[in-house]
Amino acid sequence: MRSFALPIRFGIATSGCLIAYFLILSLFGLHTNVFYSLFNGVITGFGIYEAIKYYRLREKDGFTYGKGFAAGMTTGFVATLIFTIFFALYSTELDSGFLAELSTVFFEDYKNFEGIVFFTVAIMGFATTLVLTLSFMQLFKTSNNLKKKSA
Repeated sequence: MRSFALPIRFGIATSGCLIAYFLILSLFGLHTNVFYSLFNGVITGFGIYEAIKYYRLREKDGFTYGKGFAAGMTTGFVATLIFTIFFALYSTELDSGFLAELSTVFFEDYKNFEGIVFFTVAIMGFATTLVLTLSFMQLFKTSNNLKKKSA
C-alpha cells in the first residue's frame, strides 16, 4: 500500500482541481458547454505527469516502466472516480436541472439519461488516463539501447 500512497495523493489533488474547475465554470454558467471539458484532460494530464515524475524521483534506480505506469494509472483512476462521484452528486442533488440543461434532446429521448452521462464522464476520464499515462511513460522510461563505445 505504501507504494500507492503518492499516486493516491496526486489523484486526490487532481480530482480537487477538476472539481474546482467545474465549480468555477458553473459560477459563470459555462459548465453546460461541453467544449470546456477539454481542459479536464490538461488538468488530469498534469496530475499524472507530476505523479510519475515524483514517483521516479522517489524510486531512483528502482523505477521501472511497470511501476511508473501503475503510478500514472492509479493517479488518473482515483481522480476520475472522485470527480465522477462529485459530478453525480452535483447533477442530482445540488443542481437538479443541470442534466436537462446539458442536453434537452437526450433528456427527452432517454429515460435513464443520468446513467449515460455518468458513464460517459467516467469512461472519458479512464480513457484520458490510459492515453496520457502511456504518453508520459515514453518520457520517463529508461532506454534499453546499449551505448556505442567510442573507437
